[in-house]
This record gives sequence, C-alpha cells and structure tokens, in this order.
Amino acid sequence: MTINEIQDQIIEEFSIFDDWLDKYNYIIELAEDVPVIEEEHKTDVNLISGCQSKVWLNAELVDGKIHFKADSNAIITKGIIALLLRVFNNREPKELIDFDLYFIDKIGLEQNLSPTRANGLLSMVKQIKLYAIAYNSKLNN
Repeated sequence: MTINEIQDQIIEEFSIFDDWLDKYNYIIELAEDVPVIEEEHKTDVNLISGCQSKVWLNAELVDGKIHFKADSNAIITKGIIALLLRVFNNREPKELIDFDLYFIDKIGLEQNLSPTRANGLLSMVKQIKLYAIAYNSKLNN
C-alpha cells in the first residue's frame, strides 16, 4: 500500500467514531501494534525531545527501506506512534521526505491533543523525516 492509501484507511477507520473518547480508546488499542524497540535502544540518543512523555524511536536501514521501532511510557503516545509507524514503516527514505501527511488533520488528532502532546506529535514526525533525510543521503553517496 502507498502512504496515501494507508492514510486514507486510517481516516476511514476513525470516521466510524462519533466522539473523541471513542477515538482515544481506539488509539490506546493501536498501542499494542507498535513494533517495540529493544531495551538496549532505549537510550538518550533515541529519545525524542519535545514530548511530554518519554518516546524512543530507533530506525535502521535494511535493503533500502527504513524500519522503525519505538516505545513510550504513555499509552496514548504509544498509540500515536503506532499510527505514524503504520504510515511510515518499511519505506524507502525518499518516500518519507516527499510525503504529504494529511491524516492527522483529517481525523482531528492534533486539535484534540493537549498542547504538549501536539508538540510531541510534531517532534515525532520531524524525527522520522530526519532519519529519512540521513538515510537518503547515505544511499546517494
């Protein structure tokens, strides 16, 4: 599936819920789907700054595609990571540099997060893009 197809799928899934309490519960359920980072990668290097809770994100380039693993000490944040990794995991770096991330606005996620969680979401997306830029540069050198 393409990045846009996955985003459209997420938008459709969230459209069945009428209120944000149900959407939060769904996000919490999604936390179970995060490809969990190994304990040895839960280091300060992999800690995303700008998040209210602790969020670790590790990326590895395997066969030209970026594989992400993550974890958080907050269940809502872990669910948000699950959504992001569903869209971005196992992609070529160039795909992650040139994408249009629209599902967050379409499902109203950022508007329904606390300001600190919304900042954390932006920090997660920024870190994913930084990994993509670094790996894309590595592939093209």
